[in-house]
Amino acid sequence: MENIVATESLSKKYGKKYVVKNLNMNVPKGSIYGFLGPNGAGKSTTMKMLLGLARQTQGDIRIFGVPVREENRMKILKNTGSLIESPAHYGHLTGRENLEIICTLKGVPKTEIEPVLRTVRMEKQQDKKVKNYSLGMKQRLGLASALLGHPRLLLLDEPTNGLDPAGIQEMRELICSLPDRFGMTVLVSSHLLSEIDQMATHVGIIHQGELLFEGGLADLHRHSRLRLKVRTTDDERAFRVLKGADIPVRYDRESGRLLLDSEEDACVLRSVRLLAEHDIGLLRLEELQVSLEDIFLKLTGKKVSL
Repeated sequence: MENIVATESLSKKYGKKYVVKNLNMNVPKGSIYGFLGPNGAGKSTTMKMLLGLARQTQGDIRIFGVPVREENRMKILKNTGSLIESPAHYGHLTGRENLEIICTLKGVPKTEIEPVLRTVRMEKQQDKKVKNYSLGMKQRLGLASALLGHPRLLLLDEPTNGLDPAGIQEMRELICSLPDRFGMTVLVSSHLLSEIDQMATHVGIIHQGELLFEGGLADLHRHSRLRLKVRTTDDERAFRVLKGADIPVRYDRESGRLLLDSEEDACVLRSVRLLAEHDIGLLRLEELQVSLEDIFLKLTGKKVSL
């Protein structure tokens, strides 16, 4: 699969401290790549290096298959949209007037303003002054600015920061629609595990400047085995029966949880039959979904700071 963004040993050092260290990132074409990590992990610094807003200490960057150099930086940026940190706008101007300025700077025809306003659902707010916008509206205006010029690559740094639940849902839906509607590749950073879990097709987990995992979201979930929670009329006796039959089972007496460490049909069927043969009633069989947070904790051994 073609990679729109590829880095090799990308590093950024401030003084004696590495903020990003030996980062090998590969963002597939047409993907929504969730760049996940706690605050201060190096996400924003990485995105700034991709955009040329910060110069790397060492390592190489390729975007659209082209090495990023000073001489071709502007050509690459013409096909790249970005929303890094808080979007900056002229508060005394309307949303539409702000977009007109962006069009002039990007060399994009102003006929593109209407389509991007429809995309971010801001047609009715375009003539209001930006100083009267809510945070959610400012975020959407920032996204509209990034979409001008039909970029092939879109970099979004914490786009749901500060939004209420409805705003988060709306922003998520917008981002999820971009690859299919416009053929874009989206690199979106977040420290919100649930957001990446619901939005991304590929994930990179960064912690203390180092990439701990990269791959498809499904591959990440396969890092932790599914388990089945079993509830019976006598869990302790059920544990002894299943354990005696060499079925992978665990029993936590403190929490009273009986866990079957396999979701294979044959194992489940055999377990149910054994319980029935020993007159142990099966009350509930529940699949325990492994969250992205569980996997992050397993990879890092630390909680994510939110």
